[in-house]
Amino acid sequence: MTGIVQITGLALTRGTRTILDEVNLTVERGEMVALTGPSGSGKTTILRVIAGLERFQAGRVVVDGVALEGGPPIPASTLRALRRKVGMVFQFHCLFEHLSARANVCLAPVHAHGVPREAAERRAIELLSAFGVEHRADALPRQPSGGEAQRVAIARALAVDPPILLLDEPTASLDPQRREELGALLEGLRRQGRTLLVATHDHEFARAFAMRAVTLRDGRIA
Repeated sequence: MTGIVQITGLALTRGTRTILDEVNLTVERGEMVALTGPSGSGKTTILRVIAGLERFQAGRVVVDGVALEGGPPIPASTLRALRRKVGMVFQFHCLFEHLSARANVCLAPVHAHGVPREAAERRAIELLSAFGVEHRADALPRQPSGGEAQRVAIARALAVDPPILLLDEPTASLDPQRREELGALLEGLRRQGRTLLVATHDHEFARAFAMRAVTLRDGRIA
């Protein structure tokens, strides 16, 4: 089986510091994979590379047919194709503070993909409703709870219906009940055919919900 994400010989340095060192990883379509390991081991950096947010010096990354090569900057045409393949949920949500939840979800479809605003708003309400936060559609990001803001961030990441969802430390600010609810939500997305890659320190969450865990240490898969 050919993976939806294929990472081969990935190497990334910052100055004299090695962040990722010859990383090889394949994620199959419909898998939920947890990236675990101590702080600084390279978990978040791998997510950022897959999302096209981080340049790397060597290796190759193929994301649902879109190839990223180590070395030169990623061409704009490749980035546009990648944006339709990958949605990312950052650890601190990174919602735009001056925009409502609905406007945050509409942003990429309207401004990056040319979706008519009316269609984008319908999609936004559908997603917010699916995740139980439609009552927060007009709230600014500082107004909902941490768990609600995270659901808005997931809705935003899924606004253009990407097949791959990346999540960075999604349980960091959640209590046990909200953590279970998040796990059930992600499991539902996986059952719909979505592929999920989760960077987490939360080993209990990884054991409960991921199909497998990959441990990084010092930029290498341990």
